[in-house]
Amino acid sequence: MAGFIHLYTGNGKGKTTAAMGLAIRAVGAGKKVFMAQFVKGMHYSELDALKNIEAIELKQYGLDCFIVNTPTQKDIDAARKGLADVAAIIDQGRYDLVVLDEICIALYYKLFDVEDVIKILTNKPAEMEIVLTGRYAPSPLYEIADLVTEMTEIKHYYQKGVEGRKGIEF
Repeated sequence: MAGFIHLYTGNGKGKTTAAMGLAIRAVGAGKKVFMAQFVKGMHYSELDALKNIEAIELKQYGLDCFIVNTPTQKDIDAARKGLADVAAIIDQGRYDLVVLDEICIALYYKLFDVEDVIKILTNKPAEMEIVLTGRYAPSPLYEIADLVTEMTEIKHYYQKGVEGRKGIEF
């Protein structure tokens, strides 16, 4: 079966959630999943859920949440280590589905170059499915992706001052 590249982007909520839903579906079909979370280093409730699913391996390549600040050299180093790990994982072909969560945000903050990501994607095993998520996807990712979904925010309760809630946003 041919594997495709998915891109879930846009300012709307649900990109990571959609990727995790696909990961759970893949596990239900007997597939193995690797999920790399770029930028994210904080604890999110999905970590608790996914640690109970043996067929999903998840690694975070973020230190904290620098989104409101400027990335430090440590943030850059963590992201680049993650990209190197992902390149090796994709090259080894041990997983059926690889999710690169928030890779678009890592690119937006210039933690690594889009050309490096494209090189990894073009060298993927033919049967491997890869999902890229995050706001601000650069145009080269639109071009290489086989499926592009833009989440569009129409209305959000954040605009009414509602803070993120455990189990819903984190």
